[in-house]
Amino acid sequence: MPSPTIEPPRKKKRISRGWWLKQLHTWHWISAAISLAGMLMFALTGITLNHAASIPGHAVVEDRTATLAPSLLRMLKATPKADDAPMPGPVAEAVASSVGLDPAGRAGEWSDDEVYVAMPRPGGDAWVSVSRADGTIKAEITRQGWISLLNDLHKGANTGLPWRLFIDAFAAAVLVFTSTGLMLLQFHAKHRKKTWPLVGLGIAVPLIVAIVFIH
Repeated sequence: MPSPTIEPPRKKKRISRGWWLKQLHTWHWISAAISLAGMLMFALTGITLNHAASIPGHAVVEDRTATLAPSLLRMLKATPKADDAPMPGPVAEAVASSVGLDPAGRAGEWSDDEVYVAMPRPGGDAWVSVSRADGTIKAEITRQGWISLLNDLHKGANTGLPWRLFIDAFAAAVLVFTSTGLMLLQFHAKHRKKTWPLVGLGIAVPLIVAIVFIH
């Protein structure tokens, strides 16, 4: 019976190194592909946010009006127990079909004269109000343009849960991309003498700027 072949330690080390390199390269390119569009957008909007004061903006404001049916107006006569109660469902549906803004489920500001619902959004603003006296519906939509929209997406301002979940997933992909990149640097640093000086420079520059110039 032939004796089992015992691999030399150096060969085992080469196999282990090759396996890890293959895994790191795989996860590195997959995470890069997933996060590429997001990194481009966040890098671009980082510049536009940093120079927001010097980028001209042109707001477009649109006003809309309508009238609530008398049968629905009666639902607004009684003051709700909570000051921030949303509009009744049928009223919200009528408002949405009349002026194109859906206040369903949103907190309302109830006064003696009206019910007001703020509806902020990325890249602009919106609100709708309904008179409790005669049912007049007033709505206003403000659009600040594409740059403002992208800036708000960068900040996650008024974007809702789905976009916040996307940012979390994107951040996880970037963490995989950067951590696998760091490990790949470790593997190749022996043959690339400038690797760690450049990594150190990338860490030191933002720290120095923050410590010296930010007060």
